Amino acid sequence: MVLGSGIVFLDSTAVNVALPAIGHDFKVGLSDLQWTITAYTLTLSAFLLLGGALGDRFGRRRLILIGLIWFTVASMICGVAPSPGWLIAARAAQGIGGALLTPGTLAIIEASFRPAERGRAIGAWSGFGGIFGALGPFLGGLLVQWVSWRLVFFINAPITAVTIWVVVRHVPESRQSETVGPLDVQGPLLAALGFGGVTYALIEGPGKGWGSTAILGSLTIGLLLLASFIVNEARHPSPVLPLNLFRSRQFVGANGATFAIYAALGAVTFLLILQLQVVLHYSPLEAGVALMPLTLILLCFSSTSGRLADRIGPRLPMTLGPIIAACGMALFVRVVPGASYVTGVLPGALVFGIGMVLTVPALTTTALGAVEPDRAGVASAVNNDVARIGGLIAVSVIPALAGITSQASGTMALGQTSGFRTAMLICAALCASGGVVSFVAIRSPRSSPAPEIVPFSCPMTGPPQGELARIADQPPGT
Repeated sequence: MVLGSGIVFLDSTAVNVALPAIGHDFKVGLSDLQWTITAYTLTLSAFLLLGGALGDRFGRRRLILIGLIWFTVASMICGVAPSPGWLIAARAAQGIGGALLTPGTLAIIEASFRPAERGRAIGAWSGFGGIFGALGPFLGGLLVQWVSWRLVFFINAPITAVTIWVVVRHVPESRQSETVGPLDVQGPLLAALGFGGVTYALIEGPGKGWGSTAILGSLTIGLLLLASFIVNEARHPSPVLPLNLFRSRQFVGANGATFAIYAALGAVTFLLILQLQVVLHYSPLEAGVALMPLTLILLCFSSTSGRLADRIGPRLPMTLGPIIAACGMALFVRVVPGASYVTGVLPGALVFGIGMVLTVPALTTTALGAVEPDRAGVASAVNNDVARIGGLIAVSVIPALAGITSQASGTMALGQTSGFRTAMLICAALCASGGVVSFVAIRSPRSSPAPEIVPFSCPMTGPPQGELARIADQPPGT
């Protein structure tokens, strides 16, 4: 399950390092590079719910195998794309494969481990997933600098081959045990089209003008389709997004925090890698290695953080973690021309890593623990979906809010240092709001007191233990 989800994390972060090379090769600007990221995130977020529902219905192991093959084929098409249009379309197809693959990985862990061990297992899953994500920039930078950005998309193939072998031999099948109704296909389609319309308006609005007919029309249609999606989910007998999940305050709080934290994370990783390469003139490999401290922190402390959340409850880690991560994001304002790695990048990376390693295991465990085990697939899909939608909106909106634009030559005008600093502060505020949401909405479950053990002393001819317990419960004098 770590390998399966790790492929998705690895690819999504490795592509960030390749963006300047892709822009230079295809001679495109910021909006096309945003689409390279958001086309993938758009279909991934739109079909994650369907992937979770299909896994619950037909078997999570089966869907993981289908998703692995689909994702790898789409990756190969990305690697040979002859134009930006082909690349963006293949990235959208890649997102569908990720949507079939990702929900089942966490749902199988949820179904396979006892509650007492689940936090540690999910901590390992999220930690190693974070390691894959953090290794992505390093591997991507290595391949971009030494060979070509196209090789970034081919690194999935050998990992997929190993993953398929392990899944076939060792992973148990699991599915939802209760009877389910008709499959909700129209829901994900409405979500995909709705998010597509809104995303188009957010990305193209700064260039085409927010008052233009195309932008206003796209935004209006997108919002109407998203409203239709909610109506469809409320009326469908077996919706991909059961709205009654949101009756749980714990579930709502966990997903509200997820949205804020992962929105900030998506924008930071997108803009920071570009800033390092375009403005500070880091090589692709140097830009990829810059965030290695984050990898080391996740590697060393994720399982420990999961055990800590099990012991003290999720509220404190989910409150302090995002605030610490926000401080790390704010420190990235020092990543400006003339700054060294030690003074500019390293402090933010270390603080950011500490915050994330506190947050992620507790956040994931809380989102899944707020629902019944049979609904783990859809709960996992919702939580992943919220994270992806947060990143999708942030990558679309924050550059425009911060005043970061494209130059006529197609390269990013990230030399506007004030724009980058503004973006980092926006991300920091957004991430810190996730800690505020956790403090208000999350409650750590109270642990039941251990039953008192009464030390009976009796001869061998006395009544058995169960009878002693029955006698002890009777009123005095009987």
